Formats: sequence, structure tokens, C-alpha cells
Amino acid sequence: MSRSTNTIKQTAESARNKSAEVMDTAKSLGDDAAGTVNNFLHKPFMRAALPFINGGLSGMVATAVIQPVDMVKVRIQLAGEGSAKGPKATPLSVTREIIASGKALDLYTGISAGLLRQAVYTTARLGIFDTIMGNLAVRADARGQKVGFAERAGAGIAAGGLAAMIGNPADLALIRMQSDGLKPLAERKNYKSVIEALSSIRKSEGIGALWSGAAPTVARAMALNFGQLAFFSEAKAQLKTRTNWSSNAQTMVASGVAGFFASFFSLPFDFVKTRLQKQQKAADGTLPYKSMADCFAKVAKQEGPLRFYRGFGTYYVRIAPHAMVTLIVADYLGFLTS
Repeated sequence: MSRSTNTIKQTAESARNKSAEVMDTAKSLGDDAAGTVNNFLHKPFMRAALPFINGGLSGMVATAVIQPVDMVKVRIQLAGEGSAKGPKATPLSVTREIIASGKALDLYTGISAGLLRQAVYTTARLGIFDTIMGNLAVRADARGQKVGFAERAGAGIAAGGLAAMIGNPADLALIRMQSDGLKPLAERKNYKSVIEALSSIRKSEGIGALWSGAAPTVARAMALNFGQLAFFSEAKAQLKTRTNWSSNAQTMVASGVAGFFASFFSLPFDFVKTRLQKQQKAADGTLPYKSMADCFAKVAKQEGPLRFYRGFGTYYVRIAPHAMVTLIVADYLGFLTS
């Protein structure tokens, strides 16, 4: 009996020792893997690339969340073109119309273009902004100073303008896909993807057409980034100094403030951008609007100056959550990869 007991004890002890060895090996492998990942993330090229990667991922997550709101916003901007009269489009009426004419998933029309736009535009703008801000912070520290609001604003404007030029083709494809349903059935392109839309525009209108509306797109991006990035950075810095709130609370409030100012400064340019990117040549080869200035002038004269701010509520609901999700995800990814 005692031999049997001893055998059982020895077997159990051996099993415990083996389990401990396995756990130690697993822990060692886990530590090695974590160390390898950490070392990789801190390589110079990855430190330079991470702001761009984090920016693109955060923008794509945000777009997946708010794409239906963006669809409604574009349709409101195109409603009643050329006239100050007629029924006023509302978010509810536009949503009902889209769903009634097809299906609920039509609210996600252009999602491939929206994701491509974020992969290009937001990757560039947040990456460029973070890179500029990093350089400004190093310079300010060397002087014993802090980065000021004017420098944040300049960084936001520069990042937005450069990124908008890069991302304009995807932005154009998004507008074309979202406005296609407003055309008569015989004239619709029924784009299946952003690649098909870009290819069709290039073949029928030339490669230069992919940068249609680039001027208001750049102006919109500069205004939006001035409102979003500069005010977010400033608001977060002020909240950090003046409150004892948690980092998450500071990020939420700062992104809400940034969303409002981004909407206010950029909506007129977004409105004109939508009109210019949607237009196509008539049978006689003419376009409704010759330029950004011409569009501003004609809309103000024919539809009234307040038309530029039509749908501000919808635009804010599109911009603010997008800004909040983008900045929160970017902050979180920045924390994970710091």
C-alpha cells in the first residue's frame, strides 16, 4: 500500500515539475515574443511609420461607424441645386428616401471609397501632423518652452492640405458613388467598387479629372484640420492643466470641442467640394461651375448664402463622432505602440 502511495506521490510530483517547466517555458517564450515585438516597434523606421499606420487605422474604424451619416449629408447638400425654393431636405426625409428606393444597406453606398480615402487621407494627415508636432515639441523642449496654439494650428493646416491633395481621387470616387442614385436610371453608373469608379472616371474624363474639386478639398481639409487637430490638441492640453479628469474623459471632451470647430470652419468648403465633384459635363461640354469661386458665387446668388450651412446638424453628427472615434482610436493605438 505504501509502495503504491509513494508511486502516486512521485508521479504527482513529476507532473507538477513538468507543469512548472512548461509554464516557465511558455512565460519565457511570451516574454521573448513581447520583447521581439517591442524591439521591432522601437526601430527607427517603425517609430517614423507608426503615426501614419495608427492614423489610417483609426480613420477607417471611424468611417465604418459613420458612413450612413456621410451618405445623408451628401444627399442634403445636393438637394435643390440651383434653386432657393422647393422642399427643404432633412436628415429624416433623405434617409427615408434612400431606404424606400432600395434597401437599408444603400446607406453604406461608397463604403469602399470611404475606407480607401481614410487609408490615404487620414494616414497622411495624422501621420504628418504627429511628425510635425513631434519636431515642434523637441524644439520647444530645447528652448524650455511649450508648443503654442499657433504652432498647433499651423501643423494642422499643413497636414490637412498635403493629405487632401493625396487623397482627392478617393474623395471624388466617394462623392460620385454617393450621388449616383440621384440620376435617372438610364444615366446611372452603378459602380460596384471604388476601383471601378476610379477606372471609369479616368477612362471617360481623363486622369486629370481625378483631381476635380481639389481646391475646395484642400481648403476644406485645411479648415477641418485647423478646427479638429489644433483645437483637440489645445483643448486636451488645457484640460490636462486645469482639471483632474481621467485621460479618457479629457480625450472625449476635447474631441467633442474639436468636432464643433472642425464642422464650423469646414462646412462651406465641404459643400462646394461636393457640388464640384458631383458635376459632369453637359452635352455641349460645359460644366455648371467653372471653379471654387464660381460655385461660391452662384450658390450664394441662386440659393442664398445660408445654403452653405444647410445640414450643419447632420454635418456635425458626421464630423464630431468621426473626429471622436478617430482621435480616441489614434490615442489608444499610440498608447499601445509607445
